Amino acid sequence: MKYAVIAPVAANTTAAPEWISGYARHAEACGFESIVVVEHTVVMSGYSSVYPYDRSGKMELKDDCDIPDPLDLLAFLAGRTTRIGLATGVLVLPNHHPVVLAKRIATIDALSGGRLRLCVGMGWMKEEIEACGADFETRGRRADEQIQVMRKLWAGTSPEGVGHHGEFFEFDGAMSYPKPARSGGVPIHIGGHSVAAARRAGRHGDGLQPLGLAGEELRRLVGVMRTEAERNGRDPEALELSLGHLVSRITPEKAESLAGLGADRIVLAATPTPDLRAAVDELSACAERLGLKVP
Repeated sequence: MKYAVIAPVAANTTAAPEWISGYARHAEACGFESIVVVEHTVVMSGYSSVYPYDRSGKMELKDDCDIPDPLDLLAFLAGRTTRIGLATGVLVLPNHHPVVLAKRIATIDALSGGRLRLCVGMGWMKEEIEACGADFETRGRRADEQIQVMRKLWAGTSPEGVGHHGEFFEFDGAMSYPKPARSGGVPIHIGGHSVAAARRAGRHGDGLQPLGLAGEELRRLVGVMRTEAERNGRDPEALELSLGHLVSRITPEKAESLAGLGADRIVLAATPTPDLRAAVDELSACAERLGLKVP
């Protein structure tokens, strides 16, 4: 089992360089597989969109919480660590132009020695997505095309460059270097709670990270991903499944239960605290319970 830990953005410390560096280095020393960072390009004050992962319809983050750009933060952490994986969870794909995004992602992956993993989502805050210049209603189709564009640019090595002619993006002769460190490009996982997300993972993704789901609803979504992969001539067993839990409450028994649901990775949410000592002690205790390396 792989164990990832989400940088505790609600503690309002992920833009504090020494705090987040110390946290990431300790997570690496503890043997966690990756550190995961979240994204909101902007948070609109008084948003009317419904946050789907809390009954209140509002996310737990304050509107003025520091939420660093995820790729810039991961590039910074790449320089402060040596082994730990660097992941988004989730990057709001409609907020980005795929040609520019492909270059940024490839650069981080190349400079970090192939440590980057993307988990992308379609986004739920309509006001944010529209502020970034994308149409909220067509963001799903746009996302499918964005993934295609990025993978073309990562793979293309022809002297003539690569081209793309789609509904949202069009170009010819594009050459994008450096390439990602891995020949297959950067893994792209799909985050979300909808059937559309599961289908997208099956068609275009390297894995699925279901959000806010459990039991039969979770099993159904995983089945949709596997079926969609088969339908598109892809190996469903090659797709990873990442499930969530809490740093403070995960145990080997709970991890075994999630493994029984097909989990390859458990993404752990930490207790938000500005006290770095308390934060790293929580990581150490978790690593010890799970039998990971404890510094």
